[in-house]
Amino acid sequence: MEQLDNVKINFDSEGLWVLNIALAVVMFGVALGISINDFKAILKQPKLVLVGVLAQFVLLPLLTFLIIIIIRPQPSIALGMMMVAACPGGNISNFMTHLAGGNTALSISLTALGTFLTIIVTPLNFHLYASLYEPTAQILKGVELQPLELVKLIVLILGIPLCLGMFLRYRNSHLAIKLSKLLKPLSILVFVAIVIIAFSKNIDIFYNYIHYVLIIGICHNALAILLGLFTAKAFGLSFKDQKTIAIETGIQNSGLGLLLIFTFFSGLGGMAIMAAFWGIWHIVSGLILALYWSRKPSKVIVV
Repeated sequence: MEQLDNVKINFDSEGLWVLNIALAVVMFGVALGISINDFKAILKQPKLVLVGVLAQFVLLPLLTFLIIIIIRPQPSIALGMMMVAACPGGNISNFMTHLAGGNTALSISLTALGTFLTIIVTPLNFHLYASLYEPTAQILKGVELQPLELVKLIVLILGIPLCLGMFLRYRNSHLAIKLSKLLKPLSILVFVAIVIIAFSKNIDIFYNYIHYVLIIGICHNALAILLGLFTAKAFGLSFKDQKTIAIETGIQNSGLGLLLIFTFFSGLGGMAIMAAFWGIWHIVSGLILALYWSRKPSKVIVV
C-alpha cells in the first residue's frame, strides 16, 4: 500500500490544457444562471447563507482533518481527502437541490458566493490542514506547493468565467439562458469524457488501487452530507433548507480538485484516485438522496 504514495497518474500537458478549458466552460455555464439578484438574496437571508458557508468551508475541512487523524490513511489518500474538502460545491448541486425539493434559490446563492470565496479559502484550507498533518506535510515539502500559484489558477478557471458569465447574464439575459441550457450539459459531458480518457490510460493503476479509497470515499461523502444536514438542523433551519445545505456540503467540485492535483502534484496516485472516485460517487449518492427526499413532504423540523 505504501507504493500508492509514489504512483503517478499519467496525464500529458495537452490533456491538462483541455481539462482547464473544460472546467472553465463548466463554470461559465453555471455563471450564466447566476444574476445580481442572487447576491441580493444573500442579504435578505444572511443566516441561511452563513450556515451553508460554515458547514462547507469551515466544518467540512475540519471534520476531514479529524477523520484523517483517527483512521490515518496513506498520506496521498489523506491529501486527496483534504483537497476534496477544500473545494467549493459541485456544479450539479443546484440541480440535485431542485430534484430533492430543497431551496434552489439558496443553493444558487451558495454556489455564487462559494465560487468567489474559494479563490482564497480553498488554498488556505488545503495548505493549513496539509501542513498540520506530518505525513502530508512531508509530501508538500517535496512538491513545493506555492499557495499564490494555486490562487492564480483558481482565479483563471473559476473567477474569470464566473464574472464573464454573470456579465453576459446582466447584459443579455435571454441569450444567457439559451446558452446555459446548451452549455451546462455539454460542458459537463466533455469534462467527464476527458477524465475518463485520462484514467483509461491508467486503468491498471486505477484497478489496482481503487479498493484503498472505496470505503473511505463513501464514508467521507456520507459524513459530509450528514454534517451539512445536522449543522442546518442545529441552527433551527427548515427541512427544506436542511436538505439544501446537506447537498451543498456533500457535492464537492472534485473536478477542480483533479485539475489542481494534475497541475501541482503531477497526478499523485492516492490524491487523484480519491478525487476521481469522489467525483463519481457524489453523483450516485446525491441522486439517490435527492430522489428519496423528493418523495418525502417538506416539513419544519423542530430542534
